[in-house]
Amino acid sequence: MKFQVVTAAAALAATAGATPNMQVRQTGNFPGNNTVPDNTPFTILSIRTESELQYASLSASQDGLFLLAQEQGATCPNGEQQNSATFFLSKGELNLYTPSGVTQKFYTDRTIMGDGILQYRTSPGGRETQGSESRGWGFDEYGNLDFIGASLVACPSSNGAYSVWVWTGVANPGGNADCVGVNFRATIINDPVPCTYSYTPANQ
Repeated sequence: MKFQVVTAAAALAATAGATPNMQVRQTGNFPGNNTVPDNTPFTILSIRTESELQYASLSASQDGLFLLAQEQGATCPNGEQQNSATFFLSKGELNLYTPSGVTQKFYTDRTIMGDGILQYRTSPGGRETQGSESRGWGFDEYGNLDFIGASLVACPSSNGAYSVWVWTGVANPGGNADCVGVNFRATIINDPVPCTYSYTPANQ
């Protein structure tokens, strides 16, 4: 695949501290307003200096987003394997780049019950995931993906992977531990591959 880097990974101005709300920011000159046009496919790399999450690809699996996941389990044309997910924005909503007839859209629940859980819903055939907010995705002045100004955090999960949550002020959302603040930068893809990412069926 051919890539066009939207925001260059320059020297970092600061690192995230012990609490996830300590955001990592970059200094330097960035083109335009660091946004990705609607309906333009892109992948995402994480920025967390001096950690294993630095430049890790964001993947989608079983209704959620992960860093350092061993595999996505996505179904792609001709059995092609993709190690990272492909996304696009549409009117403030974040979607996975899927074949025609399949929609996988992200929702979050920032209430006290949800702690910022971030999941995608698959239509048709997927179960009703937690969360009611879908509109509000974009890129901040530094080129970082956010949701209505809220940054993202990553929490250690199983098999060395990290699950991704929307920051709500809870240091360790969902009962997780050792969560860290992570920034996410987009890389536009010129020849994207549409895939259906693994999901939980509606009857489960």
